[in-house]
Amino acid sequence: MTTGRHTATELDPSLDDYQLASALVREAGQLALLMRMGGLQGERKTSVSDVVTAADHAAEAYVLEQLRRCRPEDGILGEEGASVAGTSGRTWVIDPVDGTYNFLHGSTYWCSAIALKRDDSDHGGNPVADPDVLLGAIYQPELDKLWLGGEERPATLNGEAITGSGDLPVGQISAATYIHPTWLADPRAAMPWHAAAVSAASLRMFGSGSCDLGRVADGELGCWFQHSCPEWDWLPGKAIVRAAGGDTAVVQVNGLNWFVAGGPTAVHELSAALTSVPQFA
Repeated sequence: MTTGRHTATELDPSLDDYQLASALVREAGQLALLMRMGGLQGERKTSVSDVVTAADHAAEAYVLEQLRRCRPEDGILGEEGASVAGTSGRTWVIDPVDGTYNFLHGSTYWCSAIALKRDDSDHGGNPVADPDVLLGAIYQPELDKLWLGGEERPATLNGEAITGSGDLPVGQISAATYIHPTWLADPRAAMPWHAAAVSAASLRMFGSGSCDLGRVADGELGCWFQHSCPEWDWLPGKAIVRAAGGDTAVVQVNGLNWFVAGGPTAVHELSAALTSVPQFA
């Protein structure tokens, strides 16, 4: 596949799912990085910090093309609009550039991420809030870090086993998080966020959920929480954290879903803090 002057690799359909996911995020991340080096402009989506670039679109188009050729029976869902119905009961969830604001402004803290999920639904036929995820892959190109893991494979960072930071209480570890400034003016989100934030030993806010979750899996960060995550921001990291022996949860407070990851004790304590605030009608 050629995108402008950048040529990306045609992948072998005989690769297993983990090999395919690894290759896809590596290629997508390198494609985006090369395009940024050539010069990019961002387009605003919902806010000044929610932007998209031509690299996001090109990287997603590459992954979409490879998946349609290598896994024609699987569904595909992408942040930048890719949507393909599958027949296999599985769907690939693509985030071509997670942390686009960082990416556009020269930070290294961005990545390409992908997950493979089961097409779960509730008894009414509606998609579930937190579907089962088979595997996840996250690649941070400028640091050459590849996190990988899933139900059938323990978590690794660049091929080396990772097991998180241990099962410690929130008060002894760092918590990575993100909340848009506008939500801090809304008590529905601000109150639970504050309750969880003050329970941690320290806070980190870097702007890429998948990069954060990879670091929860490898122990660099202690735990993580954020509200209203789309599947492409949650499922790749969820798969890897769980494959590293960690825990995850989704809790609803005031109509918002909060996504939590870390060791079992930290996940339990963060979930309790989030739900400890007054509930609005």
